[in-house]
Amino acid sequence: MGMGEALGQSEVFLEFQERLSLVAPIERPVLLVGERGTGKELAASRLHFLSKRWKGPLVALNCSALSPSLIESELFGYEKGAFTGAERRRTGRFEAADGGTLFLDEIGSIPFEVQEKILRVVEYATFERVGSSESIEVDVRIVAATNADLVVLAAEGRFKQDLLDRLSFEVLVLPPLRERREDIVLLANHFAARMAFELGREEIPQFSEESISALKDYSWPGNIRELKNVVERAVYRSDSPVIMDITFDPFHGAYTNGGTATEGGFIAEPNSSSLDDLMHKPLKEAVRQLEIFLLKNALNGTRFNQRRASRLLGLSYDQFRGLYRKYRQEIG
Repeated sequence: MGMGEALGQSEVFLEFQERLSLVAPIERPVLLVGERGTGKELAASRLHFLSKRWKGPLVALNCSALSPSLIESELFGYEKGAFTGAERRRTGRFEAADGGTLFLDEIGSIPFEVQEKILRVVEYATFERVGSSESIEVDVRIVAATNADLVVLAAEGRFKQDLLDRLSFEVLVLPPLRERREDIVLLANHFAARMAFELGREEIPQFSEESISALKDYSWPGNIRELKNVVERAVYRSDSPVIMDITFDPFHGAYTNGGTATEGGFIAEPNSSSLDDLMHKPLKEAVRQLEIFLLKNALNGTRFNQRRASRLLGLSYDQFRGLYRKYRQEIG
């Protein structure tokens, strides 16, 4: 996991990078909090390479990718014969990270009993391999990441409060892409140029005005990771260096059972039970729900191209934008 690129010019992005650079040289744990796809692994990498440990190892473990029974042996290693299948001694991630940084992604999924052993490493810099009573000393800086609310988990007794206190010397919150609107085009152009280079194309892709509007107006629930996928897909599908068509959902239409074909895709039709529900609601609420339904489906049917969606609904672009702003939270 090397030093990757951190691109952005928005104020919230620059503030985050400033805080990261400030804490990087400090020999204390750091907790990264952010939604999926916001770049927590990249932030951990930058913390390591901007620290005094940059010549040491950077070891990562995605805690959610392992079963609870495997996490302990993966972190601390094990002795030969410690359990069935342990045919030889194996060192764990803590030993591998000695003198460097250990990045624990999705730390909220670590079992409570393993949290006890991690707390001991943080406090005393020692641990034992599974199946051994011999103490091993290590010099490791822990950088942890999560998209879970660890404060709530600790209050519910599902995360050890003492460990949370030790890990949160500094808490860095990664801003979601929807709060970095100024960075969307910059990142999209970067990913597009890289994809074109990978495909061996000589011309650098450019986005049409409609494509740029669609990229800026989309909610990006998958954040930067989703933006990268969307842009790379648009580049490879385009026969022209000017990107005209943006597909946000690659599964769009794959599981649709009924609906109406449109210029950009497929629009689902309200079923009779939905219409019956609306008939029993107050007029204002029924109109609100119907407008949200039609907006969602027009956007899905035109791959989130707002100008096409407005034409599909028989509205001017300004009228459509007014409705979109009104229901933006409900549309997502």
